[in-house]
Amino acid sequence: MKRVLCVLAILAPLIAMAFQPPSRHDRQEPPVNGDTRLPNGKSQQDEILKADYQKTLKDASALIDLAEQLKADLEKNDRFVLSIATIKKTEEIEKLAKRIRTRLHH
Repeated sequence: MKRVLCVLAILAPLIAMAFQPPSRHDRQEPPVNGDTRLPNGKSQQDEILKADYQKTLKDASALIDLAEQLKADLEKNDRFVLSIATIKKTEEIEKLAKRIRTRLHH
């Protein structure tokens, strides 16, 4: 009998907790317009957009640098001869432009 009472004394708080509604901290806010919230409370979609914006600025800066380098290479080289490095710069410019365009269209 003592054993049953001891087990009930141990289990009673656990059973009571099981029937209580979750505390406010445990409840998650429903997403607004399907947007989920990060643990810090910020909108996941807003954070993704901010990160994409920063990447686009970085890529645009790299694009400008490569375009200036390409212009300098073209001005100093003969009009009939291009170096492999110059051709690779044009390919990198194209990749950067496509990445920027892809981010801006989504």
